[in-house]
Amino acid sequence: GNSIVIIEHNLDVIKTADWIVDLGPEGGDGGGKVIAKGSPEQVAKIKGSYTGKYLKVALNK
Repeated sequence: GNSIVIIEHNLDVIKTADWIVDLGPEGGDGGGKVIAKGSPEQVAKIKGSYTGKYLKVALNK
């Protein structure tokens, strides 16, 4: 199979991903750590993930 790595902020795109790696917790000097990884459903359950917080709402639409 093929793999593609993208940087994305659109939740409609993120929620269709097979696998997410959420970096943070902030940008620049405050980021760069893996905050969450997994399927969209797994990331949505991880406390401390800003992506997960908003992804949870997007998945329930």
